[in-house]
Amino acid sequence: MLELLAAKDVFSGSANAMGYGLAAIGPGIGLGILFGKTIEGIGRQPEAASQLQTLMYIGLAFIEILAILGIVAGFIFK
Repeated sequence: MLELLAAKDVFSGSANAMGYGLAAIGPGIGLGILFGKTIEGIGRQPEAASQLQTLMYIGLAFIEILAILGIVAGFIFK
């Protein structure tokens, strides 16, 4: 019986790590799109660079919140 409990704890830890890995894919893709489109926009209209950078930083904050929620969810549902 003790071996089953130990095996459950090992699987639970690896499942949490795997879950966070999957949760990090979304923000990673989002950051790539965000920075790519910001650079593209600055290349097309350099005079709007400051406005685009401001919006980029706001978007960055929202995307990073998603990654942090992925970590927190792993701890909450453990």
